[in-house]
Amino acid sequence: MKNLLVLIALVFFTFSGLTTRSQNVVRQVPCNNITIQQQADSIKANLALAGFIVIKEASVSMESEYEIPVIVPLTQGSWYQFVFIGDNTSKLYEVRMFDWNERQVVYQKKMWGDVDGNIIRYDYIPQFTEYHMIKPLQVNKKKKKDLCGYVILLKKVK
Repeated sequence: MKNLLVLIALVFFTFSGLTTRSQNVVRQVPCNNITIQQQADSIKANLALAGFIVIKEASVSMESEYEIPVIVPLTQGSWYQFVFIGDNTSKLYEVRMFDWNERQVVYQKKMWGDVDGNIIRYDYIPQFTEYHMIKPLQVNKKKKKDLCGYVILLKKVK
């Protein structure tokens, strides 16, 4: 009888903990910015002419000075193009890319006023087939929350 009560208590605590943890899920909220969407459409059209296809894309609501992690599987030897478009009122834009071993393989930074200041684009050919983490960030002194960002991953087709 004592073992049965212990078993019931253990099952109860296990399942009550699961429901508590499931409420702490952070969901990414998309945003809608016509200017950024037009820039993304233009870039996708130009890269399609160069033989790239869209693998993943998303509009993301961001907070100033906080990175948004994007995890993508990349294939060894394939040619990828990554694009991040930030809110055009932000002052700083950065993208860092890390391989599976958490080694930084790409770092790009742009300031407001640079040519295509709110757009960061780079080519990448991975040395190994593995997941990579891409971390875009933007800094905006006026808007702390609800900054719009857009990420696109494209792959060159032969």
